[in-house]
Amino acid sequence: MLAMDQGVVEEWLSEYKTLPETAVSSYAASLKDKGSLVPALYKVIRENYSDLLEPVCHQLFEFYRSGEPRLQRFTLQFLPELVWSYLSVTACRDPHCSGCIEALLLGIYNLEIVDKDGQSKVLSFTIPSLSKPSVYHEPSSFGSLALTEGALANHGLSRVVYSGPHLQRETFTAQNRFEVLTFLLLCYNAALSYMTSSSLQSLCQLSSRFDM
Repeated sequence: MLAMDQGVVEEWLSEYKTLPETAVSSYAASLKDKGSLVPALYKVIRENYSDLLEPVCHQLFEFYRSGEPRLQRFTLQFLPELVWSYLSVTACRDPHCSGCIEALLLGIYNLEIVDKDGQSKVLSFTIPSLSKPSVYHEPSSFGSLALTEGALANHGLSRVVYSGPHLQRETFTAQNRFEVLTFLLLCYNAALSYMTSSSLQSLCQLSSRFDM
């Protein structure tokens, strides 16, 4: 990492610690003007042995725990890169590098599975029927295919599926890793329209690496 990038990250780490609570909202709004900060943070996350990785992960969690939506979205933009970095070092069986990233991912997960009153969330999703028109398709467009309108109608109406309640997790295990990471990417997807181009590029890279 270049000294200039390191300086940008260190300044970011120190300025938030001294920030009064009344200034959090204006500080969150000003982050978009720090053009060199996001690329520098990506470099820290990608350099698994960086001394800055642990304090960066800690501050990203503090951002998320603050409850300020813009600070939470700031943290979320790094989620694809964090997931890939965590999976990479886990595959190499190097817990020294993955510890702080694991703590950050689990921290976000444990915050997201409960509502503001501390009660477990149950999320609902509507699965549309292909026999009904939507902004993505018209049933008639399937015309000559095997899935004709008549066949599609047999699939019935839209149905609702539920996710949750989810259990609190203190550590990743082989049994819960997929569940936790899937839930985190669901949270990321819910904020997709707010994500930066660099974050979306990171998401595409994450997806392409899984396909390899």
